[in-house]
Amino acid sequence: MSADHPPLWKVIAGATLLVGTLDISDAFIFYGLRGMPPVRILQGIASGIYGRRALGMGNRSALIGLICHFIIAFCATTVFLLAACKLPLARRPWLYGALFGVALYIVMNYIVLPLSKIGLRPMPPLVPLVNGVAALVFCIGIPLAFIARRYVPQQIS
Repeated sequence: MSADHPPLWKVIAGATLLVGTLDISDAFIFYGLRGMPPVRILQGIASGIYGRRALGMGNRSALIGLICHFIIAFCATTVFLLAACKLPLARRPWLYGALFGVALYIVMNYIVLPLSKIGLRPMPPLVPLVNGVAALVFCIGIPLAFIARRYVPQQIS
């Protein structure tokens, strides 16, 4: 690999750290302005495994929530960057990154969460809904598309 194209595993690792940090930062800021502390947000993520019990487990469930968050970021990153090796996703990063963010929102809220101990949730109010979609578009999808544009070698067919 050239200096412009580090090994894909390094790109995935770095991109996971970036988009995972951007996304959780959005949640900490958005919900923090509404009075929810970061520990409670992380416990909410852990409730996908433990259910409501996670809210009473203190820092242990918060740490598990943080780990789960980055595992999910790793999965999303891996899917996008592997797809970008075969598909022209990096050619139009604003479009394909935005579409990936919207698709990720749908997958998380209508497949992953219903299969977790959280279960299917009702449609959130407009402002949290817009923030949720925007966070996945601007903190995950678009950054991944630009990372793919710069670091993932494109398959030429």
